[in-house]
Amino acid sequence: MNGKQLKNSILQWAIQGKLVPQDPNDEPASVLLERIREEKARLLKEKKIKKDKNESIIYRGEDNSYYEKFLATGEVKCIDEEIPFEIPATWEWCRLGYIFSHCTGKALNGTNRKGNLYTYITTSNLYWDRFELSSLKEMYFTEEELGKCTATKGDLLVCEGGDIGRSAIWNYDYNIRIQNHIHKLRSYIPLCTRFFYYVMYLYKGIGYIGGKGIGIQGLSSGALHNILIPTPSINEQKRIISQIEAIMPIAVKYEKSQEELNQLNDSIHNRLRKSILQEAIQGKLVPQIPEERTAQELLEQIRQEKQKLVKEGKLKKFALSDSVIYKGDDNKYYERINGQIIEIELPFEYPNNWSVLRLKDICQLIDGEKRNGKDICLDAKYLRGKSSATIVEKGKFVYAGDNIILVDGENSGEVFTVPQDGYVGSTFKQLWLSSAMWKPYILAFILFYKEELRNSKRGAAIPHLNKELFYNLLIGIPPLAEQQRIAERVNELSQLLK
Repeated sequence: MNGKQLKNSILQWAIQGKLVPQDPNDEPASVLLERIREEKARLLKEKKIKKDKNESIIYRGEDNSYYEKFLATGEVKCIDEEIPFEIPATWEWCRLGYIFSHCTGKALNGTNRKGNLYTYITTSNLYWDRFELSSLKEMYFTEEELGKCTATKGDLLVCEGGDIGRSAIWNYDYNIRIQNHIHKLRSYIPLCTRFFYYVMYLYKGIGYIGGKGIGIQGLSSGALHNILIPTPSINEQKRIISQIEAIMPIAVKYEKSQEELNQLNDSIHNRLRKSILQEAIQGKLVPQIPEERTAQELLEQIRQEKQKLVKEGKLKKFALSDSVIYKGDDNKYYERINGQIIEIELPFEYPNNWSVLRLKDICQLIDGEKRNGKDICLDAKYLRGKSSATIVEKGKFVYAGDNIILVDGENSGEVFTVPQDGYVGSTFKQLWLSSAMWKPYILAFILFYKEELRNSKRGAAIPHLNKELFYNLLIGIPPLAEQQRIAERVNELSQLLK
């Protein structure tokens, strides 16, 4: 059980009446709801509130089923399917709108300058159980708007959009104005509002708000009013909150310790994986076999393949770089580019039978095949399993087994193997990898530089892959058979890390 699950379990026990024992001396919750009903009748008579046309009472019938009676019409319906869990016999179910008056704030209107300027809060100021008030904006409010759009100490404020249902209690000794994307809930009679805050927190955590339960993209006034709330007596509300806030710091400490442990495990895992990859691309992961000779014969195959593909229009002339890297008699490395020779520094020492190339000599970023016709869109969210497939009419087509690389966004440099035929998403390029090379070896090399590529992105608004850095990475080229053995060993060790 992780920290979040532990906190949710504590709250689940709390709002199911299992965290503290019931006291037979407490008045039943039905008496509390009756007092609320009397108070609402008084306020209605004094014209301080409007009549709630959907007001209802919820009760348990002789058949043990739950029923809801709408007071305006007398209609009665069974709501067993809505009841999320059982509660103690002394508790009651009711709609949130039954026990809290509700309104939203003022919509921002730059042309409306009636009234006076006041600071106000938006959803960006409202977090779970706290407010961030360091930078507040101002808006004009009339006296009438102030009456509706002002939160006072003890009000429960709930986000309508963004992080739907995110809530906090305004506990400051001064009032604050609210924008229209914030719901203001004020209890009709004194209650332990914090108990209902925790109900909202749990409902959000288990998907009852903005998930599988209510499952809406915005928490409308009607949806908010309609939320089913378990209601104990006021005394039990207080005992529950006292117990929650005694236990919760322990749960928070557990969650923090677990996060630190997870980070440590991730760090160790990442370091081990990087060490494996570094050993691999330095020629230290498997022994060299003299019978496999050198990688020189591969260089000619790579050159001929690129010439053919350029001639066929499948690669751009850029791929035919006139670059040769070699080791001089002085044991230093040099690069000859278009007849000019410069000394270069290699990131590692390589075995004597290896050659050295720039990544661009064996890897190119290309577009997929342009094609019309309905097919799946292979965007990053889908490839990560975080969204369902969408169908597009045309695009750049790639085949199952092809490799593509993210060239836009925060994760630029991340490589995917295409699971099925489809159209490449707009943030991807296809990877051409020389057939003279063993593909898993090249992919292991790119994976080693994943973090460096991610941290070297270009662009401010939308960061892009640093193609210059990518293409100019120096890669050691072992004989083909050694590439295969290296890739196999990397895979074996990677499996052990899972």
